[in-house]
Amino acid sequence: MARKPREKNSQAMYHIICRSISETLLFKDDKDKDYYLKLLRINSNKYRCSIYAYCLMDNHVHIHLDPKGYDISSFMHSINTSYVIYYNKRYSRHGHLFQSRFNSTIVDNERYCLALSAYIHNNPKDIKGYAGRVEEYKYSSYGVYLGLRKNDYGLVDMSFIRSLFGIRGKRSFIRRYREFVSMKDGSSLEQCCLSDGSNSANNEYYTSERKIITREMEPSRVIDYIATRLKAMKPSEGKSNNNRKIEHNNHTAFMAYVLRVMCGMKYRQICGFLFNITISNCSKICNKGYELLESGGAVYNKIFSNLILADLQ
Repeated sequence: MARKPREKNSQAMYHIICRSISETLLFKDDKDKDYYLKLLRINSNKYRCSIYAYCLMDNHVHIHLDPKGYDISSFMHSINTSYVIYYNKRYSRHGHLFQSRFNSTIVDNERYCLALSAYIHNNPKDIKGYAGRVEEYKYSSYGVYLGLRKNDYGLVDMSFIRSLFGIRGKRSFIRRYREFVSMKDGSSLEQCCLSDGSNSANNEYYTSERKIITREMEPSRVIDYIATRLKAMKPSEGKSNNNRKIEHNNHTAFMAYVLRVMCGMKYRQICGFLFNITISNCSKICNKGYELLESGGAVYNKIFSNLILADLQ
């Protein structure tokens, strides 16, 4: 029997669950958990997604993900594939680690969003020593919300959940959020959804401070837009001297990255638009483009920021 297609919506947030195969721990120690969080941070930055909550247990992971229009399958595939490579190498094993494909559920209203946040943050309650002290669990974002730990991984975006409570003061929000999560302790996700317990009356969470990024830009228009602003040759227009070639390669890498992130293109598709790129090295080229952006290049950052605001469909 064919498996059911994954339900997706370009406007949606998701509850993501990843589980390990039977009798295999997904995380054997803190180093494994640290590495997974590092992958979450890198990929959420790279693909301009937001993580509103997470909890890493020994055999599964919960993530409240806002892909901001990016494809969740591509996002999670990038993270989990990288983690399996790391895990298998570290423990001298081979084969599958995750149980089938990851589970995703669309978070389609504000009540569900708040309930999910509480549910994820209450997950450590069954771990020995954490009953009634779930905020102390290191590999949950709850302690970050309560100001008990720094956002060391630069991973958690708390602005959206805070906006749902409609409380501006940090201390007031922490007090109210702690009460809310404690009230949901011991409840299933379905039970949490029965009453959100917040003061917010708005049940259309898409009208809040969330921003969806247009991910269906026309590739040829994106290339023209970038090339014009870089005042560089388009990738298909031949070679140049050594310095020009280095600059040209950097521009091409940046374009490849943008096509991946803003147009949702697969590596094979990118190769069809950009000159002299093979599928085997397209991933490295896209990573180079991301590194150029992250290294603080003012020109690249300005172009990328303008692209987010542009309408190039």
